[in-house]
Amino acid sequence: MDAGCPRLPDTVLFEIFLYLDHADVLSVGLVCQQWRAVARDEFLWKELFYRYYRVSRDVPRHPGAVSWYDEFQRLYDTIPCVEVQALKEHNDQVLHLSFSHSGCLFASCSKDCTVKIWSNELDISLQHSSNMRPYNWSYTQFSQFNSDDSLLLVSGVFVGPHNSSSGEIAVISMENFTLLSRVRNKPYDVFGCWLNETNLISGNLHRIGRITSCSVLWLNNAFQGIESENVNVVKRLFKIQNLNASTIRTVMVADCSRYDSPDLLLDYEEQLAASSTCPVFDLGSDSEEEEAKPKVPPEPAVQELPDAGGVPAEHGLQQLFDDIMEGRVRPAMTETELETKVAELFVRNRTKPPEPNLLPTDSNSKTKYLIFTTGCLTYSPHQIGIKRILPHQMTTAGPVLGEERRSDEFFDSLDHVIDIHGHIIGMGLSPDHRYLYVNSRAWPRDCVISDPMQPPPIAEEIDLHVFDLKTMKEVKRALRAHRAYTPNEECFFIFLDVSRDFVASGAEDRHGYIWDRHYNICLAKLQHDNVVNSVAFSPVEQELLLTASDDTTIKVWRSPRAVRVRQARRPRPRKLLFSWLMNQKS
Repeated sequence: MDAGCPRLPDTVLFEIFLYLDHADVLSVGLVCQQWRAVARDEFLWKELFYRYYRVSRDVPRHPGAVSWYDEFQRLYDTIPCVEVQALKEHNDQVLHLSFSHSGCLFASCSKDCTVKIWSNELDISLQHSSNMRPYNWSYTQFSQFNSDDSLLLVSGVFVGPHNSSSGEIAVISMENFTLLSRVRNKPYDVFGCWLNETNLISGNLHRIGRITSCSVLWLNNAFQGIESENVNVVKRLFKIQNLNASTIRTVMVADCSRYDSPDLLLDYEEQLAASSTCPVFDLGSDSEEEEAKPKVPPEPAVQELPDAGGVPAEHGLQQLFDDIMEGRVRPAMTETELETKVAELFVRNRTKPPEPNLLPTDSNSKTKYLIFTTGCLTYSPHQIGIKRILPHQMTTAGPVLGEERRSDEFFDSLDHVIDIHGHIIGMGLSPDHRYLYVNSRAWPRDCVISDPMQPPPIAEEIDLHVFDLKTMKEVKRALRAHRAYTPNEECFFIFLDVSRDFVASGAEDRHGYIWDRHYNICLAKLQHDNVVNSVAFSPVEQELLLTASDDTTIKVWRSPRAVRVRQARRPRPRKLLFSWLMNQKS
């Protein structure tokens, strides 16, 4: 035994180490021979892990872990929680961050109306800045690299005639940073996204009534200057009716091809089936009452309409008018209720039915999902809509107004709807696109919405839900730790990001947060001086995380292990005496 290291019973030694922090546990283990012996005891490390991280003992070890000691070290040593750099080139609130797929570049958007391109080297440096004010933009809000990192989609708020605000998408070449095309995008919080290397999705909004509208989603060619009458630069993808002041926002695309080989299975029963070594555990819900009630996602609103005894919509609409004129509708309907009822009757027989068998059955399927926020009760986004995009729809070739449809199929229906029962303020996909993470602020339980322009109050706590896109069901218990304070009418997007093992999110409480995806525990809080709007993991190095804030800075965070490795790689300065001697010789 090492000198100065008293001999203690292993149980006593274990209890002492429970009160040490990560660094002490690991460093003392390096010098204490007795502790090195204890470190080989898997039972003791398992106990230490569960008690230190306050994880339920029924949760199995991470499927990729070799030992409990390695797991303890992973959760200490690989979390990007050490600030190594602060980037201050923006002069207003920084709203969004996005990495290129190679991890060599990232882009930042800001209220200063610039999009900046950064080089991710040993020290991050600014490579290019594009000012969008000459194009009448108010600010940039979102960016995304295409799949081969040759193009950058930039979304912003555009100031139109009479100071009306809408959205616009710009495509920038990464070869020479030239602006290739601009596409109108309405409303601006559709954001836009890439469908493939050369085609992007934008939105448009058409008002039908005071609280009824129609959202049209367009597929656009990134190169709008094609000089051929045989090649379209735009094609209509979907046309969807909106009720009760709701609109489609925040579009993103999920690729179904990797659903059978995800990076990490979150359902413990699936882990058991895959490995046959882990115990089964279900995180369940916050209360026993909720556990007794399985969560079943509601069907799309258009499918919930009463069938009126099989009466055609035209007859139902005429019957409604007759009942109103003859005073048979009791109680009297408000103008808003009447508009919604008429819109529901109108759309019933004028909507193309949903695609059969939404869930992919072929692991090599080229099908993609278009995912977006929507609603059916009020203007605040409280539902997630999912629409399947088939292979033949992934090109601008063909009729500009999309595939042929019958004259009575005026609208497209949603293939699936997930009801969140709260205001959605952020969404992000896991790298394998199997899981959808959703930031939301809950409504009061059993609340009733009587006026679509008066949504329920929202909670300060942010719930981070997780949905399995293969089964369309919620998995695990919602993650909590982060908070937001703005009311409904001022609520804004808090961008989150997901890596192989971690999920991170911004918050209004001046912190970024990191959770472990497997254990469902919060691992780190990352300090800023104002609201944290966006976070981004490097896609090739999850031990590198960026956070963007209203304090105008972008902070760079690395794991303790990455910091040690990078410091070891840096050239050490020669000592002054050695330098003086070398100078004397010369």
